[in-house]
Amino acid sequence: MQHRIFSKRVSRRQLIAGAVAGLGTVAAPGVMRIAAAKSWRTGIPFSLGVASGAPRSDGFVLWTRLAPEPLSSNPETPGGMSGADVTMRYEIATDPGMTKIVRHGSATAEQAFAYSVHLDVAGLQPGRSYWYRFLSGDAVSPTGRAITLPSLGSALRNVRFGFVSCSNYEHGYFSAYRHLTGEDPEFVLFLGDYIYETIEQYRPIVRRHSDGIEAATLPTYRNRYAQYRLDPDLQGLHAQVPAIVTWDDHEVQNDYANKWSQYFDDPAQFLIRRAAAYQAFYEHMPVRPIVSRPNGPLMRIYDRFTFGDLIEISVIDGRQYRSREACYAPPNKGGSHLETNAGCPERLEAGRTMMGFGQEAWLYAGLAHSKARWNLIAQDVLMAQLRIKRDGSDAFSTDDWNGYPANRQRLLQHIHDSKVSNPVVISGDIHSFFANDLKLDFDDQASPVVATELVGTSISSYGPPYDPIAQALPDNPHVHFFDSRRRGYVLVDLLPEQMQARMRVVSDAHDPKATIATFKTFAVEGGRPGIVEA
Repeated sequence: MQHRIFSKRVSRRQLIAGAVAGLGTVAAPGVMRIAAAKSWRTGIPFSLGVASGAPRSDGFVLWTRLAPEPLSSNPETPGGMSGADVTMRYEIATDPGMTKIVRHGSATAEQAFAYSVHLDVAGLQPGRSYWYRFLSGDAVSPTGRAITLPSLGSALRNVRFGFVSCSNYEHGYFSAYRHLTGEDPEFVLFLGDYIYETIEQYRPIVRRHSDGIEAATLPTYRNRYAQYRLDPDLQGLHAQVPAIVTWDDHEVQNDYANKWSQYFDDPAQFLIRRAAAYQAFYEHMPVRPIVSRPNGPLMRIYDRFTFGDLIEISVIDGRQYRSREACYAPPNKGGSHLETNAGCPERLEAGRTMMGFGQEAWLYAGLAHSKARWNLIAQDVLMAQLRIKRDGSDAFSTDDWNGYPANRQRLLQHIHDSKVSNPVVISGDIHSFFANDLKLDFDDQASPVVATELVGTSISSYGPPYDPIAQALPDNPHVHFFDSRRRGYVLVDLLPEQMQARMRVVSDAHDPKATIATFKTFAVEGGRPGIVEA
């Protein structure tokens, strides 16, 4: 029997009504009897909202963080909190009004992780929506929505989701998040650059990062996440749309690669910074604690999600395990730079990896054994070859998959040889829309197309110069579309026979009331790798 991912759909109005019902800080008397004893006389402990994510067929992760003073500058009192762990209560219901409670219990806000909660819920029914809230003393969180995945192999007619990346607070407002919430997707994929550690020095600033310095320590990373989570559009998206997340570079430092900093910092010192950044990421994301709890500078975020028989999503980590960027050498070749084959033969070395060989093996095994109709690889950076002329020669970026062509070749060859069903790569990072064919050999027009790539533009971050890339498109015929001048997201409607992707753009990221429109629509037909304009 075919079904949507939810056994019961609700309108956006119902979702908002449920969320608003939880916004008050004082609970009804019946709620207070089951809540923790702590009284919140000052501040709103749930100031950063709630989120759900990492869905499974019988459960999901529910997140919140106690922060009555969310931008506290005292490193000893993150969010204005101090002391031991805090025990609170949670409730899960089958309706947005929270009248049909099916699960309740205790949850722990861990002092070691800035009083964040990662409640890993199991034992629920598959393929439906749930609503939840947290309670602590006289405070009640906003109401959030979570989903369980359909049972493995169950027939699924369609699924709607969005994917987003690159939200620089200083470059604009997050109205794109608000509009995505209104599209009623089942889930949203965050593909990286959720925060920016940097301070803008050259381009127009719309609103300032609160600390006025680059985030590089645990307190400054925490405050950066807190400032972003205070944004009403981002907070609203998390409350109503479950999240699946990975990261890119700005969650730590621009263009970092494994233990190598953009600025040639001592690797041992840089790993201390990476540990702080990874911990702050964990503290603010609805990721599985049993899988993703950080251990110093190590934190696993790659994971796999299967939606019935329709779609399997492999979410990968393109930063933590990658080889050093090619031709990385002082004084001026740290981070992303363009290199020719003659000037940088290291780029072509067979042993270089974007994912690390352990994650590569995990990905290849999952793709080879998948029984889903559609197989998505959700990741951070442009995968298609993009050649740019420099002094008359072809040059390639060292920071995206063009810096790791051997790994790209291994992946595409594996997809071809394993006959992976309907493979689609979705990417972010480059602040541009792309619609690409992925070929076994990008330099051979007769080479087969083995997969499709969709790249989403940024939520607010300024795009790269349009003209140099547009002028290079004749040398990149597998790129069917490119535009870096607009901000927004990609909305995907997936059916067994077709994937339709709408590139949605806001009227002006500098306007908090920006409107939304469809810029371009592309489709991928089942059984036919490659992309066509719809």
